[in-house]
Amino acid sequence: MIYGKDKVSDIQIAYIGGGSRGWAWGLMADLAMDEQISGTLRLYDIDQTAARRNCQLGERLQQQPGVRSDWQYKVSDTLAEALTGADFVIISILPGTFAEMHSDVHTPEKYGVWQSVGDTVGPGGFVRALRTIPMFVEFAEGIKKYCPEAWVINYTNPMSVCVRTLYKVFPRIKAFGCCHEVFGTQKLLVSMLEDQEHLTARRQDIKVNVVGINHFTWFTEAAYQGQDLIPLYARFADQYYESGYTRGLDNNWMNNQFACSHRVKFDLFRRYRAIAAAGDRHLAEFCSGRVYLDNPGQVRQWGFSLTSVDWREQDLKERLARQQRLLDGREQMDLGGTGEEGHLQMKAILGLSEMVTNINLPNQGQIPNLPLGAVVETNAVLRSRAVRPVFSGNVPEAILPLVSRQVCNQENTVTAALTLDRKLAESTFANDPLLDRLTQAERRSLLAEMLQHTKAYLPAAWAL
Repeated sequence: MIYGKDKVSDIQIAYIGGGSRGWAWGLMADLAMDEQISGTLRLYDIDQTAARRNCQLGERLQQQPGVRSDWQYKVSDTLAEALTGADFVIISILPGTFAEMHSDVHTPEKYGVWQSVGDTVGPGGFVRALRTIPMFVEFAEGIKKYCPEAWVINYTNPMSVCVRTLYKVFPRIKAFGCCHEVFGTQKLLVSMLEDQEHLTARRQDIKVNVVGINHFTWFTEAAYQGQDLIPLYARFADQYYESGYTRGLDNNWMNNQFACSHRVKFDLFRRYRAIAAAGDRHLAEFCSGRVYLDNPGQVRQWGFSLTSVDWREQDLKERLARQQRLLDGREQMDLGGTGEEGHLQMKAILGLSEMVTNINLPNQGQIPNLPLGAVVETNAVLRSRAVRPVFSGNVPEAILPLVSRQVCNQENTVTAALTLDRKLAESTFANDPLLDRLTQAERRSLLAEMLQHTKAYLPAAWAL
């Protein structure tokens, strides 16, 4: 890297999953518009064709009017080539294919178990973790060998077990996980201020204390210009508890796979008096299946959606069509900013700024009543060559049993995958709250069926 006055150039970024049609495009657009940093983005993907098309897209992006920064794009044929000498490593992969994801999400439906996402917890999150962890073992070993001082930013789900695996394999790694779910709840608080107080604010103006684990995060404090927002949120939640809050959404919002009416958040607040800070689709999966995910009709009553893999496949077709339009010059990349923070986090670590944001790191005591080493989500301070978690305090006692159960499951999932412990895998799978309704025999049968569907990505020693 080359440091200049208020600028850093020749930054080397290795992008694992460089054929991404989502996170990669957003990062490329954000980097292109940040005139303080420049360098090379090395795209590595097992789908080399996808990586090459993103490379072409990056080169076309550099020619687009309004671009402020100079980035080069290169395709790396091997992981070693991508990682060697990298300053930053970005990981955003789809572990497996849509066929495996289809099993993750939809095989449990045969047993009466419904999942709204299926990538973090629940039976889908567990099986996805088993095939993802070996991949992250390889990534961690490569980082240790080829760029041990690099900063590693992970976007892949299941977030907690991915980051935990990196540290298990390479304890000295400088890795953290990023998720934008908290941003959505900050935006909800902005909308609440407008609705309740006729005040205009930005997401960044909402100061929060974040405590919990990825996709099951909570605000124990929230403030705007010194005003405590918890009492206002209590009134807001009561007002919209029955109807849901859908301001800003069109009349067809229930057909949007990611939209929600926030009724799950409001219900959790009324139960536990803390603000649940993730999308309702994710929050629902951390609770007993009887509460929010008993059946598709109940899901609609709570005002959110079950995201089917068929929808994801159709969405990919649309994004591929858009990619072709971008490559042909029939459409240009949106340069208005994604709202994501990856490039800002890199700038802070490079010493160009300082920021506080929510990230996933091993617990060093930032949440005292959760196990040390377990990956937790809190605020952290990012500054020159440092990422330091903020002490966020205990998970509230009323919520602790819900969070602790998932933390133990995630720790045991990593251990089972790394040690190929079938018995531990079976007991961890059975302990998920979405499976509370099933008999032990049904849980074993479901796991066996799902493992068969993903066996191509599991170590042979599982001997399925």
